[in-house]
Amino acid sequence: MIKRRLWLSIITTVVILSGCFNQKTPVEKIYDILEKVVEKEKGFENQQEPLVALEKKEKATYEKILDLGMKQHDKVVKLADAALAMADKREQYMNEETKSILESKETFQKIKQYTNDLKNPKLKKALEHLYQIMINRYSAHDELNKEYLNALKLDKQLYGLLKNKNLSFEDLEAKVNKVNESYQKVYAANKKFNELTKEYNDQKLAFYKMSGLKINE
Repeated sequence: MIKRRLWLSIITTVVILSGCFNQKTPVEKIYDILEKVVEKEKGFENQQEPLVALEKKEKATYEKILDLGMKQHDKVVKLADAALAMADKREQYMNEETKSILESKETFQKIKQYTNDLKNPKLKKALEHLYQIMINRYSAHDELNKEYLNALKLDKQLYGLLKNKNLSFEDLEAKVNKVNESYQKVYAANKKFNELTKEYNDQKLAFYKMSGLKINE
């Protein structure tokens, strides 16, 4: 089972005191964008529990296939078809997750236009650091998506092989090894993505506090 991916945190309350004629400051505009990014990733967040549940169910199905062995071929084929359907569904969840991340990125990049409006050099530097962390996070998700879809492809190939009554142990072992190697890459990419998500959440909170926004966590 793959560890669930972390998502962006929401600041429960931020008190904003606008200036004359309710004109928002650059910091307030940045805040609005950053919290819209959180909303854009709701779709990503919503995919996590069903995706993890499906991974567990598919793993259990695969283990049933191994327990049966090739002597009960009809049952193996039925279970392999069920596993294939679950793999297809996982791909749908991953595509929805990626769609949400891309929408998040499109929104997030809008903060760039306000960087030079920040007069405080330390605050500007903090925002630039925050921006780079998030761009790295998006790149990490690109890598995660690539590795996850590749692992899914290998899973499907494995389930297809298991439906072959004349499957040799050598062919099965070779494919299982490829699947395991692929998921090691998925785990590594997922770990990096989670680390960058946590780093971003921490840096965003630090930026809010540095900017003078009154935060009730």
